[in-house]
Amino acid sequence: MTTTYDPTTPAGQVRLLAQDSSITDPGGPIFSDEEVTAFLNLNGGDVRLAAAAALDVVAASEIYVQKRIKLLDLTTDGVQEGQQLHVLAEALREQVMTGVGNPAGMFDVAEQVNDEFSQRERLRKQFLRLQGF
Repeated sequence: MTTTYDPTTPAGQVRLLAQDSSITDPGGPIFSDEEVTAFLNLNGGDVRLAAAAALDVVAASEIYVQKRIKLLDLTTDGVQEGQQLHVLAEALREQVMTGVGNPAGMFDVAEQVNDEFSQRERLRKQFLRLQGF
């Protein structure tokens, strides 16, 4: 299992956002480089979506392995931890949907209406945009 961490690469950015333990503990990564690459491939190369998928995998693992355990004074709640990881994954997906960090998502068009012709043209274009054209 190979593990590298370079935050200037997409795989390193996935590790950073997914809080892979290889960041703080080189001997204990959660995912191998091949798994991080698979997350990127499954999510069209989008770093935030790949990190969200990685967090979902960790969350599912936490819920499956830890569940809720109480032993003497020690209590673990894998379900709660898993839910918080899912919340973080959803926040990353929301950033992708709203265009955060993507300069293309910051571009907008201002149409001017100067006369009757441009008003009809604007209404036609607005209708087409609503139809998905």
